[in-house]
Amino acid sequence: MTAVTAPATGTAPGPRGPRGLVWVMLRVHQSALLFWLMLVALFAGGLLWAYGPGADAAWTEYLDTGCGSGQPGLGCDVSGPAYQRYDNALGLSGAVMGLAPLFVAAWAGGALIGRELENGTARLAWVQSVSPARWLTAKLAVPAALLTAGMLTLTLLHRLVWSADGELRLTMGWRAWYDDNIFLANGTAATAYALLGLAVGALTGLLLKRSLPALAVAGLAALALTHQLGRWRPHLWTTETAIASDDYPETVGMIVEGGALTSTGARVPIPDCMGEPRCLTDRDITGFYADHHPASHFWPLQLMETGIVLALAAIAVAAAFWLLKRRTGAAV
Repeated sequence: MTAVTAPATGTAPGPRGPRGLVWVMLRVHQSALLFWLMLVALFAGGLLWAYGPGADAAWTEYLDTGCGSGQPGLGCDVSGPAYQRYDNALGLSGAVMGLAPLFVAAWAGGALIGRELENGTARLAWVQSVSPARWLTAKLAVPAALLTAGMLTLTLLHRLVWSADGELRLTMGWRAWYDDNIFLANGTAATAYALLGLAVGALTGLLLKRSLPALAVAGLAALALTHQLGRWRPHLWTTETAIASDDYPETVGMIVEGGALTSTGARVPIPDCMGEPRCLTDRDITGFYADHHPASHFWPLQLMETGIVLALAAIAVAAAFWLLKRRTGAAV
């Protein structure tokens, strides 16, 4: 009689804890992860402080000097230490969000991609159970999720402070919605630029395959991109034109272009008429104009810039996958 062995109905318990590429990435780059979490926590705490105690202290300081009595003195346009602390918390958070693409690109090019290609860790993973495509996908997806979560958190908190304390900033008159760092920090563009930095860094690391050159080139490339896109920002949406006959028109917004108007409607530079009573008449100047973006253009400009930045990031990611496939062939 042939013995029949019944198959086991149970399965051996698998190893506990997270496994796979995500866990490996978090372990290998845990220093960068902890630094990012601490940075987000630090500036999130600073923005929450500015929203509550910081703004309250700045207002109290302002009122204690008699500036809120309706008869302001000569010192009311000078900020005190309490407002300086409030303004520093707001300004530093915006500056960090504006510089994030540079840091992310340098890290992605040098540590995330370049170092692993340089020391052979990536190729070791490819010849085992991880394909190059899965490897690059994990390298991009995990940092992208962490960057998006952190940047959106800081953006929401920055908008909270900005919307709540508008009267305070209007009173002191230091910052405007169209300032570079303020504009980025108050919308979706800051997150898009961070993702662009990640994509540019990954592509640079794949191109150079060495950590230090990739770090430097990726940072410079991100700097050049952010600078150029910032220069294009005023032209991403149609401007409004303000015209005045006696003096330069008063506008509250981003000035794109301004000058003088002749009787034919031609636009000319404003002449230097210091001490010349008939200067404007002799030059046929009949008025002045200013092409500008009012505050209502914030979201059109923001969304246009965000779309362009994300499109560039997608192109960089596609180029990175194409380059990886070209170098590894059928292994992808």
